[in-house]
Amino acid sequence: MKKHHQIIVLLFIVFGACTKKASSLDGLHSPVDSLPSYLSLANDDKLPLEFKKKYNQKALDIILDQKNDSMNKVNLFKVANRYYNMNDWKSYRETAKLILERSKKSNDSVSIAKAYSYLGDYYIVKSIADSAFMSYFKAEKYYLRLNDQYNIARTFLNKASLQYNEGDFFESEITVFKALNSLKKQKKVNDLFYESYNLLGILYNEREEYSKALEFQNKALNVLDDKSIPSQFQYRATSLNNIGYVYLNKHDYKQAKVYFKKGLDEKNLFVDKTTLYAILMDNLAYSKFKLNESDQLPDLFYKSLKIRDSLGLDGATVASKIHLSEYYASKNDSLRAIQFAKQALNSSRGAAKLVSTLEALKQLAIVDAKNASNYSQEYIKLNDKMLKAERKMGEKFSRIGYETSEIKDQNSSLQEKNKTLIYVFSICTLIGLFFYVYKTQQAKNRELLFKQQQQIANEDIYNLMISQQNDIEQTRIKEKKKVAQDLHDGVLGRMFGVRISLDSLDKIDEVEAAPKRKKYLTELKHIEEDIREISHDLNREKSELINNFIAILKKLFEDQQNTYDSKLITSFDSNIKWELVSNTVKINLYRIVQEALQNCNKYANANTITVEFKSEIDHLVLSISDDGIGFNVKRIKNGIGLHNIQYRATECKGTATLKSTQGEGTLLEIKIPIDQKINLQNT
Repeated sequence: MKKHHQIIVLLFIVFGACTKKASSLDGLHSPVDSLPSYLSLANDDKLPLEFKKKYNQKALDIILDQKNDSMNKVNLFKVANRYYNMNDWKSYRETAKLILERSKKSNDSVSIAKAYSYLGDYYIVKSIADSAFMSYFKAEKYYLRLNDQYNIARTFLNKASLQYNEGDFFESEITVFKALNSLKKQKKVNDLFYESYNLLGILYNEREEYSKALEFQNKALNVLDDKSIPSQFQYRATSLNNIGYVYLNKHDYKQAKVYFKKGLDEKNLFVDKTTLYAILMDNLAYSKFKLNESDQLPDLFYKSLKIRDSLGLDGATVASKIHLSEYYASKNDSLRAIQFAKQALNSSRGAAKLVSTLEALKQLAIVDAKNASNYSQEYIKLNDKMLKAERKMGEKFSRIGYETSEIKDQNSSLQEKNKTLIYVFSICTLIGLFFYVYKTQQAKNRELLFKQQQQIANEDIYNLMISQQNDIEQTRIKEKKKVAQDLHDGVLGRMFGVRISLDSLDKIDEVEAAPKRKKYLTELKHIEEDIREISHDLNREKSELINNFIAILKKLFEDQQNTYDSKLITSFDSNIKWELVSNTVKINLYRIVQEALQNCNKYANANTITVEFKSEIDHLVLSISDDGIGFNVKRIKNGIGLHNIQYRATECKGTATLKSTQGEGTLLEIKIPIDQKINLQNT
């Protein structure tokens, strides 16, 4: 799950150079009837919003009557910038689309790329992630053609921020490094270097790689030493807050407090970045709370909450209320602790913020013991919902990138073929034309077939996941009922009988009571043995679930053999100590085998498939090979299935190697470091 708790990501710049000029007009006088005056008035903060919109519309009316040239599009971008500053999103989108339409008519690649970037920013504001990603992707294509390295880097950073916000940390990190590669070709791009290092620091903090997070946040601070970035952006305060938050996650509250104080001491922070000022104040208060320092508490929490509430920052107010709940819980003031936690929950639900809702539910489960079970159940359901949404969005991003790369490769291939056809055409026109038409149609058919198969594969994987989850839930419920029945019908009933019998001994003589007491003590020993046997059964079932990995794999292999005609050969190295292999590694290995077998069944057309588990020095090696038709590794390397296999191998700190040649089969080798001496079993 992502931690959106008070981290600043400064990636999206305000569009264009929206210079806000002070106007001598008060909005009641008639302005000079000209485009520059209307644009100036539309950007005048002294005027009411309705006046600014009216002047911006008048400027747009003048521009629409002008010739569609480069200056016309420059003025349209100015109009769009002013709509953005007014938060008039509908007009902003319509203006951006108008610019795109005019730019395409005049084949103005620079304006087309910029218009797509504007549309991407619009979809970001409206939280339409897939449309934003597609818009940035289109902008990137045009900037690559123009070799505009600065805007290529800017677009990469926009995509990386979007991937981060949707929980796709792995791809976000790759995209940031692409941006840095573009920036190396530039001389002075300190703002983008800062944003790149800042985002990398945040990404590594999310992944709990704190040393790397601090390294990149310090790099971001070093960039600011150049003084070329305007101080009103408050980037230094931003980085100080992010460094403090890394130490907060490391539970080094003393060091965290130092950085939060430094951030608050930045000049003009409250005026330039009020939201950042409130974040730093809340983080400082939380650090003091964790250090058991009572000075300025809970006043700092309340001041931060007041600022956030006045600015309408719903997600931030939820964080403040959760902190206040924690504070009052530590003071044994359960009434206020529950009150603030419930306020946080209501605010998060009203704002439809899943992450904030999860944090509020977690806090309520802690402070409201009576209803903890209900809050925990709701937390689990919402968490599953959010994880599925993040995974689905990550797959959408991968699919957009993959399909675009595939089309790009095909276009490059067709260009080469066209050159060949030109040479052949000079020798034999009819033969060359026939060859060209045939190969083009064949390529289109392959693309269509592949997309259909990919869609079917995605549906199968989704249905399988749902089915497995239902089976796990049914088994869990069945085991709970069995344990409850054994305890209720057997143990509790017998204990009740013994207790009643022991009570009756008080009414008879000690001489008569002695042999009966001995008899009841013997019965208690039998009950104790029954309880121990039930406990051993539970532990034995748990052990079988954890360590019966080979049996689970064999069931998968049995289903494979019963369903498909290909011969399946499997082998397990007896030297592998499966009880020392972590559950995380086992799950990922199972998914990799499952994905690889599906690929073999759908695409390989193989007679024989071989799956081997081998033990090497400090490594576990999984190799899956077939004697099928093979494929071009360079053309298929960005496929979603292969991407998932690579990601699972990386999650186990291992490597995935794919070798294939057309007509000679395919070999997939997964190599994972395993310590066979120390027990790493997860429970």
